[in-house]
This record gives sequence, structure tokens and C-alpha cells, in this order.
Amino acid sequence: MSDLFTLKVDNEIDLQLLQAHHANDFFHLIDSNRKHLREWLPWIDQTQSHAQCRYLIDMWQKMYTNHIGLNTAILFNGQLVGSISLHQIDWMNRQTNIGYFLGEQFQGNGIVIKSVKALMQYVLLELHLNRIEIKCGLNNNKSRSIPERLGFTKEGLMRDGELLNNRYHDLVVYSFLLSDLNK
Repeated sequence: MSDLFTLKVDNEIDLQLLQAHHANDFFHLIDSNRKHLREWLPWIDQTQSHAQCRYLIDMWQKMYTNHIGLNTAILFNGQLVGSISLHQIDWMNRQTNIGYFLGEQFQGNGIVIKSVKALMQYVLLELHLNRIEIKCGLNNNKSRSIPERLGFTKEGLMRDGELLNNRYHDLVVYSFLLSDLNK
């Protein structure tokens, strides 16, 4: 992984390593979409200030420096509209999982599916990992449509897989393998 990760998805979309200079825009995106995002992201309620966003970004940069994670801003025509990340890169087993979110007002433009597809290519062909997982809330149909449209295999259900807003909810687990590229 390079020192400053950037991935051009298309003429409108770029993925860029989240850095300190993104903190204000990142906080504004979260704060203006708080009700929408808190339904599916457990860390939203703990992100109540610019300083907390800077702390998160610093933590994510350390993960990137240690080659165990990658948290990027999704830039649409230069505007920070969401985030896509590789969580818990497991080099021993050559696998990772992808998480993503998008501001509600930017949905419906194909931004997430294009971003996930580009990141999948990077993970499988550049990082030489073998397995990608995506975990989505059972009732999060918009999020679930991404791996389903990209040819991921639905592996099963993690009962009470995540604590969200003081209650557990089920997660659907999807996977994509390097060998699935040829199918």
C-alpha cells in the first residue's frame, strides 16, 4: 500500500485516504446525515465533534500505516460524499472486509457500487488478497443490494451480529473470492 492512497474510480469518483484535512467535511457529512446513518452504523452516536472525527481519522491512518486497514473518503466531483473502507486486513489468510456509507442526498447515482467494484479490483489484483467479505444489516436492503449486484455469495446470517443503538441486530454475510473473478 502506498504512502498516500488514491484510487480513481471514474471521471467523477475518487477514493482518497482519509486525512486530517478531511475532518471538517467528514464531520459535516456525518452530522447532516446523522439520523440516516445511525440506523446502520454503530459509531455515529460517538462522533459528535470535529475533534472526534480527527481522532477517528488519526486512528484509521495508524491502521493504514500498519497495513491493517484502509479508510477512504469517497469524493464525487471533489466533494466528500461518503466513505469506503477495508476493515481488518488479515494478511495471513489474505482476506478483508469492506464497509461503506454514503450521504443520503447522494444515493441513487451508482457511487457506492462503482466504488466497491473499484476497491474489489484493487484488493484482489493489487493487494493479492483472496477473500472479501461484506456484512450488512438484515433489513438494510440498499446496502445488501451492493454485494448482491456485484456477484458476492450470500454465506449466511450472523444472529445478533452487531450491537446498534443499544440492541442487537442480525447481519447478512457476503463473500467474494479471487476465483470468482473468472465466473
